[in-house]
Amino acid sequence: MNALAALQPFVRAWRPIGPAQERCGVCTSAVAEDQHDHLVDLENRALVCACATCAALFSQPGTSSRPRYRVVPTRVLVDPAFQIEESRWAALAIPVRIAFLFYNSQLARWVALYPSPAGATESELPDAAFRELAAATPLLREVAPDVEALLVYGQRAPKLAGFLVPIDSCYRLVGEVRRHWQGINGGDLVWERVDAFFDDLRARARALVPEDAL
Repeated sequence: MNALAALQPFVRAWRPIGPAQERCGVCTSAVAEDQHDHLVDLENRALVCACATCAALFSQPGTSSRPRYRVVPTRVLVDPAFQIEESRWAALAIPVRIAFLFYNSQLARWVALYPSPAGATESELPDAAFRELAAATPLLREVAPDVEALLVYGQRAPKLAGFLVPIDSCYRLVGEVRRHWQGINGGDLVWERVDAFFDDLRARARALVPEDAL
């Protein structure tokens, strides 16, 4: 079995799931197609749509000691002082300059994924290199488990940019790459879509401040 084939169960498990007519993944109520919340279903490792009532319910602290669902936040944060040296990125052994890192509570470890024509592809994180990155990256330390990620991008830029983003945004980016990739290098269209995605993130982002600590 090749590496991509081995990753397919993981990729399929994280696909956004929901009926063709958008409905809440918890109570099945109808939801607006472009205006609804998302939950992470920890048991199935999936993103599900959520109506306003269910999103509010699972947003409340103490709903359950071991909640199955976690609400995906909407915040996008940047650190004006963010920087990852090329040597530090190389030490992470991620083969491309666009990837997202999040803490998977079911696996009890950090996971790095990057968009590819086949979907979200995992890159194993070397322990020592990741610990150095975490120590030097305040944004990474603020990532909420399962529902947020550090998204790093520098595919067509001299320096790597970093954002703390909702996990559903990461999978939206994965979908953009998968749908629009052409040929070996992706083609102009896919990179135009990726650039537009990051332009939108920049417009939504606010600077990291101490009050953001979770």
